Amino acid sequence: MKTRILKHVAIIPDGNRRWAIANGFKQVWKGHEKGVERLKEILKIAYDLKIPYLTLWIGSFDNLTKRPPSEVKVLFKIYKETFQKLIKEPKIHREKVKVNILGKWEEILPLDVKKVVQKLIESTKNYSRFFLTFLLAYNGTDEMLECIKKIVELSKREPNLKITPDLIKENLWTKDLPPVDLIIRTGCDDDPHWSAGFMMWDSAYSQLHFTKTLFPDFSSEEFKQIIDSYKKRERRFGS
Repeated sequence: MKTRILKHVAIIPDGNRRWAIANGFKQVWKGHEKGVERLKEILKIAYDLKIPYLTLWIGSFDNLTKRPPSEVKVLFKIYKETFQKLIKEPKIHREKVKVNILGKWEEILPLDVKKVVQKLIESTKNYSRFFLTFLLAYNGTDEMLECIKKIVELSKREPNLKITPDLIKENLWTKDLPPVDLIIRTGCDDDPHWSAGFMMWDSAYSQLHFTKTLFPDFSSEEFKQIIDSYKKRERRFGS
């Protein structure tokens, strides 16, 4: 059997809060801190496996606007600290990793966190070996609505505008990313679901993997096993 090429993996790291509760922590944000530790391991494996594109949904717009302010405040602190470390992380620069953050983060992040995000994007903008994308304050439904609005505005200037798949792709937040080959969602083996339309356009032909493992317990070994399993699957593209 021919080994399948894996270009783009997306991860929905679910289960941080449930992990904290299950492990007896009163502060649910302890799960988010543990999740950051796990993220570091996953990034290392992704680079070792030469996966060019890795996308992680680290916060939906709904979560960051509807959860208790005290929890959101801690999340903002975790984002800031994580991004500051990435700016200084030697491997990011050695491996030429271009980091981008997509979503409505500019609308809701505090000014100090936005400055760190902007610095991270700026410091890696010229890299092109690996592409690490964080979806922050992101909902897939918002992405599609923004895309439609842009195309409507274009049609006002170009009456004969043809609506094509390429035109839609060009107006997505994720316009610079290739289609997702594999999507991994942790923490929901018994409740597989798609929150807020995750990357709807780019996941049309994605392979899906749901695991009951909560993200803070999602090991590098399990990640590698999922990747190996993907490479053995037959992909039909609807045929």
